Amino acid sequence: MSDLVLSETRGAVALLTFNRPNKLNALSYALIDRLMTILDRVEDDANIRAVVLTGAGERAFSAGADIAEFSESVKAGPDAAVKAFVRRGQAMTARLEAFPKPVIAAVNGIAFGGGCEITEAVHLAVASERASFAKPEIAIGITPTFGGTQRLPRLAGRKRALEYLLTGDSFSPQRALEMGLVNRIVPHEQLMDAAFTLAGRIIRHSQLAVARVITAATRGLNVSISEGLAIEGEQFARMAATQDTREALDAWLAARALR
Repeated sequence: MSDLVLSETRGAVALLTFNRPNKLNALSYALIDRLMTILDRVEDDANIRAVVLTGAGERAFSAGADIAEFSESVKAGPDAAVKAFVRRGQAMTARLEAFPKPVIAAVNGIAFGGGCEITEAVHLAVASERASFAKPEIAIGITPTFGGTQRLPRLAGRKRALEYLLTGDSFSPQRALEMGLVNRIVPHEQLMDAAFTLAGRIIRHSQLAVARVITAATRGLNVSISEGLAIEGEQFARMAATQDTREALDAWLAARALR
C-alpha cells in the first residue's frame, strides 16, 4: 500500500506522487487513504514546509476515481456509496484545501474527474503544456463527488464551470489558466522545477504567516465579506504576538534604516 503514493523530501518540500501509472493514477480507496496518512505525517514534520503533488508516468496526473471500484459501492446502494466513495473523496479534497502548508499541484498530464477536483482544491497549480482537464462524470450518469460542483464555479464562475460540468468535454491547460484553475503553464520538461521554484518563493517567509494566510483565504471563501474580514483579523491577531512577526518587522525596519 505504501507504494500507492510515493513520498520523498527535497529540502523543505515534500514531493508526493500518485503511483498507479498503469491505471492513469486512478484514485482508489486505498490510494486516498494512503495520501491522507502521509498528509498527517507531513503536517506534523516541522522540517517540511510545502508539498508538491504530481502523478507517476508520462500520461496522467490522475484520471479520477477508480470507476471499477466505486461502481461496486454504487451497486451496494446509495448509503454505501456515499460512505465509501463520496465522503472519502470529499474528505481528501477538503484536507488538501485546508492543509496548513502550501500544496502545489504539478499537473503532468490528464487531470480528469477527481484529478481535476484535486487541482481545484489545492492552493496552487502549475500545468505542463501536455496537461488536459475534464469533468466527465456526467458521461457515466453521476455528478462530480469530490467537490467539483462547488469549487469549480467558485474558481471559474458559474457559466464557465457549467459548460464543462454539463458537457463533460475536456479542456486545455490554456483554458484552465483562463478559468483560474492553474497558476501557470510551463514546458513539460520544466514542470517539476517550476513547481519547486514556486514552493521556494513561499517557504522563504514565516511558516506561521503562510499557514494563517491559507486559513484566512480558505475559510473566507465560504462566508460573507464581513465574516471573512473577521477571520482575517483573527488570523492577524494570532500572528501579531509571535516571534516570527517581531523578527520580520525588526528586520524590515533595520533594512530601511540602512537605505
